[in-house]
Amino acid sequence: MSKIASHEVWTRARLATMAGDAPYGLIDDGALAVLGDEIVWAGPRTLLPSAFSTGAKVRDVGGRCITPGFVDCHTHVVYAGDRAGEFALRLAGVDYAEIARAGGGILSTVRATRAATEAELAAAADVRVAAMCRDGTTTLEVKSGYGLDCATEERMLRVARALSQRHRLRVRTTYLGLHALDPAWAGAEAYVDYVCAEVLPRIAAEGLADAVDAFCESIAFSPEQTARFFAAARALGLPVKLHACQLSANGGGALAARFGALSADHLEHAGADDLDAMAAAGTVAVLLPGAFYYLRERTLPPVAGLRERGVPVALATDCNPGTSPLLSPLLAMNLACTLFGLTPDEALRGFTAHAARALGLADTIGTLVPGLKADFTVWDAEHPAQLVAGIGVNPGASVVVAGRTAEED
Repeated sequence: MSKIASHEVWTRARLATMAGDAPYGLIDDGALAVLGDEIVWAGPRTLLPSAFSTGAKVRDVGGRCITPGFVDCHTHVVYAGDRAGEFALRLAGVDYAEIARAGGGILSTVRATRAATEAELAAAADVRVAAMCRDGTTTLEVKSGYGLDCATEERMLRVARALSQRHRLRVRTTYLGLHALDPAWAGAEAYVDYVCAEVLPRIAAEGLADAVDAFCESIAFSPEQTARFFAAARALGLPVKLHACQLSANGGGALAARFGALSADHLEHAGADDLDAMAAAGTVAVLLPGAFYYLRERTLPPVAGLRERGVPVALATDCNPGTSPLLSPLLAMNLACTLFGLTPDEALRGFTAHAARALGLADTIGTLVPGLKADFTVWDAEHPAQLVAGIGVNPGASVVVAGRTAEED
């Protein structure tokens, strides 16, 4: 992503800066000045300093809305195979845990992913990521976890890292070391030993992951096993994230907070102790409405409790083959409003400022303020609420990453 030589000014824009407490951080008649890959000024058009307008390339957007680029902070886009058959089983009344215990679920995707080459995984991921970019995604978190063995986990992470070379977006990778137990292992304790002693140090040494994650549930790994994994990761300098309290109340939110987690994700069954601990630790709550909808869950995440405690609420697609085959942040925001009761402002913050914080990137992306990267989207819409109100509708967008539009790449 090369830098431009002079200022560019995006003017006559309705800027949804997502900064501050006002709804959307909205500036009705705004201007955005960009130098290279960085925002250098944002504010009312009439107050734009001459230093930022003289000699600048001016882009008049005619009153259109500009938002920060979307940050999808929880995805599993690198995988092989599909699990469409499980959708039919769930419609017939078979639940997620029963499918998993019968050898379906995650293990089904593990078998297909292990059999795929690096090129095959990359080609499949490219199709998904291209669709995400069209809907305004400029930063993408990608988890491994469909390998379970060292070689496949490394392969997945290499494919994830390389996505930014072929798509106009930033990528953060997460080693999902505790996702499911391979039946080849005698038990979970031995597998956790293997992950902590062999796989995790190797992935850390190779610089393949920006964070680690685990699935803490009765059908996956216990809180004690997860804590061992997290302790090993923190000793290697890797921050942690957690699939927490999705299917049961097991203290996952509090466990994540104990290790200073960037985020605790899902949280449908999180209790008051989880929320108190997350608030104290600064751990972001990542809600995943796609999975809630697709699994036809009934227990809502504790949105009111998160609001009361001031816990930042992020959103993500959770794109994966079995429980949330969702590619659109626009649709995810609509689902979060209709299913969880978020406001459009909360939904947009969930995919921008708060999602950036969930990746440890709040000082780099997520809001339209000077000093941050020039990742933003110009929408064919007059107000940011229009982006959330549509059901699977993209009003048309021009995506800018590091100060560059698609036409300039």
